[in-house]
Amino acid sequence: MRLLVLGTGGMANTHGLNFSTIPDVTLVGAVDVDIAKVRAFAARHDIPNTFTSLEEAIAWGEFDAATNVTPDRIHHPTTLALLAAGKHVMCEKPLAETYSKAEEMAVAAERSGLVNMVNLTYRNVAQVQKARQMVVDGEIGRVRHVEASYLQSWLVSKAWGDWMTESQWLWRLSTRHGSNGVLGDVGIHILDFAGFGAATEIDHVFTRLKTFEKAAGNRIGEYDLDANDSFIMTAEFTNGAIGVIHASRWATGHLNELRLRVHGDKGALEVIHRPDGSTLRACLKEDVEKAIWQEIPVEPVETNYQKFVAAIRDGHGQQPDFRHAANLQRVLDLALRTEAERRELSVSSRGPRKA
Repeated sequence: MRLLVLGTGGMANTHGLNFSTIPDVTLVGAVDVDIAKVRAFAARHDIPNTFTSLEEAIAWGEFDAATNVTPDRIHHPTTLALLAAGKHVMCEKPLAETYSKAEEMAVAAERSGLVNMVNLTYRNVAQVQKARQMVVDGEIGRVRHVEASYLQSWLVSKAWGDWMTESQWLWRLSTRHGSNGVLGDVGIHILDFAGFGAATEIDHVFTRLKTFEKAAGNRIGEYDLDANDSFIMTAEFTNGAIGVIHASRWATGHLNELRLRVHGDKGALEVIHRPDGSTLRACLKEDVEKAIWQEIPVEPVETNYQKFVAAIRDGHGQQPDFRHAANLQRVLDLALRTEAERRELSVSSRGPRKA
C-alpha cells in the first residue's frame, strides 16, 4: 500500500513511525504548505516525494491512501478532495469542527465505498478494549454510573513546551484559529473513551464550559485566547446509566491522563491511561462485599494504523469510522448549545429534554 502523509506537524511523526513499521506499507509522499518543513519531514521518514499543496499531490496520484494530519479546520476540504480522488483516508480527530461538516464527510465516505477511519488514538489502549468486552459479557451486570475524565496540565507546566510562545499550542486556545477549546480538542477522545469502554452511547447531555484568564486581555499576538479551557458534562446513556465526563488543561499534576470508571449492579471497572502506562482494575463477585479491587491482565491489541491497513487489504470497514466520529461531533455541538441555552438536550432529537 502506497501512503501519502498530509500535514507534517508533530502528530504526523507518530503516523509516519507507526505506518512505516507495518509490512507492505510504503510512505511515498508528504504534503505541507511549508516547503522547508515538508522536506525535513520527508528526510526524517525516508519519503521520496514532497508537495506544497494537496492539489499537486492528487494530480501526481501515485498513492492508494492518505493519512490526514492537518489542523482541525483543514480536515473537511482536504478529506473530501481525497475521497473524490478515490483515495482511502485516515483522518486525525476531530473529523471536523462542526457536526454539519462531519456529517458531509461521513456521507461522502459512505457513498464512495472507500475505507475511512478517524484516529481516536485511545482505542489503541488494550485496557479499555478489555473493559468494554467485560461490560458486553455482563461481568459487572447492568451499568448504572459512569465517570470519565481527561486531565492535562500544559497551561500550568512546560513539560510539553511553552504554550505562551509556541503556535502549536496557542491556536488551540483561539476560536478564530479554528479551535473549539478543550471540548473540541480532547472532548472527542474522552467521549469515545467513555462510550466505548462502557459499551454505550450518550442519549442526553448538559455541559458547562469555562475559559480562564491566561494573559493580559486574554490575547497574545494574533491569538485571542477565548476557547474553553475546561468542561464538565452530565450525561444519560442509552443503556440507562447516568454519568459525569470532564476535561481540563488546568489539571495541575496530570500531564495527560484519561480515567474511566464504570459501575454496574454486580461489579465495577476502572481504566487509567497515562504516558507511562495503563491499568485496568476490577471489583467483581465476592470482592464487591469488601470493595476489593484486582488488576486485570490484558493482551496487546491492533492499533488504528494496523486496522486501517488491514481494512484496505481485506476490503472491509473498521471502527472508528467517519460515521462514528460524526455522531460524537453531534454530541460536542450539542454540548456547546447546552452551555448557551442552559438546558439539557437530547442527542437523538436535538431538542430539549422533556420533563
